[in-house]
Parts: sequence; C-alpha cells; structure tokens
Amino acid sequence: MVNNKTLNTLIKTLVIFAAVASLFVLYKWWDNSYNRSPLSLHEFAGQRCVVEKVVLESDKDGDGIYDLDDIVQGARKDLEAKPLYKDAYYAGGYPPDNEGVCTDVVWRALQNAGYDLKGMMDRDILENTGDYPRVNGAPEPNIDFRRVPNQEAFFKEYADRLTTEIKPWDPENLKLWQGGDIVVFGPPYDHVGVVSDKRRADGVPLLIHNAGPRTREDNGLLTWSSPLTYHFRYPKADNV
Repeated sequence: MVNNKTLNTLIKTLVIFAAVASLFVLYKWWDNSYNRSPLSLHEFAGQRCVVEKVVLESDKDGDGIYDLDDIVQGARKDLEAKPLYKDAYYAGGYPPDNEGVCTDVVWRALQNAGYDLKGMMDRDILENTGDYPRVNGAPEPNIDFRRVPNQEAFFKEYADRLTTEIKPWDPENLKLWQGGDIVVFGPPYDHVGVVSDKRRADGVPLLIHNAGPRTREDNGLLTWSSPLTYHFRYPKADNV
C-alpha cells in the first residue's frame, strides 16, 4: 500500500514532468511557426543582439537619403506592392508593378536609389558579352537584366564582395550585414534578394525577396534551399 508521503512525491514528479513536456511542445510549435533557428538562452531571457549600423555616404539621387537606406526602402516598396510571382518575357523588359520575380526586387530597389540597373547592365553586356553566362553571345535587353546569373556577373564586377558567413549573436560579424546589401544564392535554385534593415533578436537580418507567391520579408538568409554564394554592397566603397 502506498503511503501519503510517497503518493505526494509521485504526484509532484508527474506535475513537474507534465510542465516540462508542455514547455517543450510549446517551444517546438513556436520555433516551427516562425521559421526560426533553435531558441537560445539569450532569446529565452528576452535579450537582443545590438548591431552597429554602417553608413555608406553615397546618395546617387540626391534625395538626402544614403544609398543603402534608399535601396532597402525600394525593396520594401516592392514588398508593400505585393507583386505576384510571374516569370514571363515583357516587351521593353519591365514587368508591370503587380508582377515580378526575385531579380525584379533588386532592380526596383536600386531604382529607388537612383540607379538604372537595366541600363547599366545593357551597356556592360554589349561591351563584355562573354562575362554574362545567360546571354549566350546574343544580348537581349528585354530579359538579360532579369536573369540571376547576369545580375551576379554585374555585381561581381561593380559591387563590393562581403562575407557570406552569418554568425548569430556576433555583433562584429553581423555588422558586415547591412540593410540594402544584395545576396545571391547559387544552384540548384538560383535566387537573389535584398537584405532587410530589420533583424531577429540574434542580430541576423531578414531578407526581402520574391520566391512566390509574392514578395516577402522572412528568414531567407538562413533558410533558402540553395547555398548563399555571394554577398554584395553597391556601389563599391572606393567609388563613393
């Protein structure tokens, strides 16, 4: 026969076990729902990683807003417009505002800072056709600037290349990741996006990109299913 002391001990043990199990289930639900990395002790304690903002003193369009801020604002405008993902050929090259793919986020973001990515790429493709893998020796201005490998080739030449390593909770590493930067993911799912000025608690920035059904802002830097191959900042610092 079980005495009262043993019974009370058993009940307390079961209650503690049930509480721990409930917390674990709740955490896994939260983690999966928000597409986050595993919950760290920092986040559990409500802490945030403070990352210094880097100021690139370039203002192409002379609007009083530095280029990196203008670029990320342009990407956010595309986010707010909610263009439907549609991979198509358009006479004149530009899709309507309510349609687009990942590369359209990039040129629209740069356009907001005063940069004509299509014009710059069209000229460079004519002068250096062999540098652009998706041109195949025959430039086609209506589509060339909207292909991921071609944007990659342009930025490899005319933008600063930065680290592709991302270290959560490391302010020095994360300082190298600023809103307005441009990232490229390689095969098998070629993709581009604009680094957001919003960060997770661990300091890792979000990504503004269009991978369907519409442009979105999420944890794509760490969750895209292809390797992160390039991290660019435009324009080059020595051109500022």
